Amino acid sequence: MVSTGMASAGPLPSPADLPAADVVIYDGHCRFCTNSVRRLHRLAGSRLAFISLHDAEVERRYPELSYDQMMEEMFVVDRSGNARGGAAAFRYLTRRLPWLWPLAPFLHIPGSLGIWKFLYRQVAKRRYLMGKTADCESGSCEIHFR
Repeated sequence: MVSTGMASAGPLPSPADLPAADVVIYDGHCRFCTNSVRRLHRLAGSRLAFISLHDAEVERRYPELSYDQMMEEMFVVDRSGNARGGAAAFRYLTRRLPWLWPLAPFLHIPGSLGIWKFLYRQVAKRRYLMGKTADCESGSCEIHFR
């Protein structure tokens, strides 16, 4: 099964395609999120698999994660099954992906995770605004502005 999200630049590798990879769970109805994971895929190659939180497979594979949690932040589930959300997930990726290593010292300053979580929440709350809502084909963007 391949999670495609909204963009049409080809399928992203799913957890079934890359069973040994860490899994990124993202909002496949969000253009900003979909574009971000496509960039992440181009840079990470086969190190990451992707699945939209709207895919029915997510509930089966990751029952410990609620829909509301996943709508608030993206998650990375490592090969051991540990799930990290939002800023902690991005922080984890800075240790796993060589091209993110230059960011690691900033994200790992002792005591700074609270600041990164706050900043992540600010971006996440506005993700539909940053995702070209005028181009939102499914109407899913509209529900986040009421």
